[in-house]
Amino acid sequence: MTDMPEMTSSPRDRLILPFLAPLYHGFAQPFGWLAVRVVIGGYLMVEGWPKITAPLAMTGFVESLGFYPGWFFSPLLAVLNFIGGAMIVIGLFTRPVSLANAVMLLVTWWFHVSHPYGPEFLTPEGIEFLKANLQYLTAAGQENLLPDGGATFLALVQMKAETNSLFWAGTTALFAAYGGAHYSLDRLMRKEF
Repeated sequence: MTDMPEMTSSPRDRLILPFLAPLYHGFAQPFGWLAVRVVIGGYLMVEGWPKITAPLAMTGFVESLGFYPGWFFSPLLAVLNFIGGAMIVIGLFTRPVSLANAVMLLVTWWFHVSHPYGPEFLTPEGIEFLKANLQYLTAAGQENLLPDGGATFLALVQMKAETNSLFWAGTTALFAAYGGAHYSLDRLMRKEF
């Protein structure tokens, strides 16, 4: 098994402060990679928990995306999120699990792009209700939501949904490319996919 190529793998003499090479290679890179793996895998577990507790709840949704049969893909989504997230955290079969999650997260991104939040998200009736009941909004919420009927708010929600999906897909793709790295069960097994 090969270790993750070190980000500062250039010769020590290329570093402006060469005495920092052991810090980069021995601490920052291994623990930084572990921290990112724990955060990303943990996030996938949090997102997957409701799906694991109700594995068929997403049946209609996945079929609306063209994934048939829903009774198969809904539990698969739950396993990818929750069990896959746990496997990323501990660094077990990191590459294939991360690749599967990256594909799933790219489908999520595609969904957000092809099904943008529309006016039905904030109906005119809902905006009127909020205008009549300002106690449900903070001052910032009143300022940002009410003047344009929620259009700016919807654009921000849409941008965050798309950006977050790309961020998570990109990060899991990095794990698929580089594996679990130093502190992982993959490394202890001395073999990986």
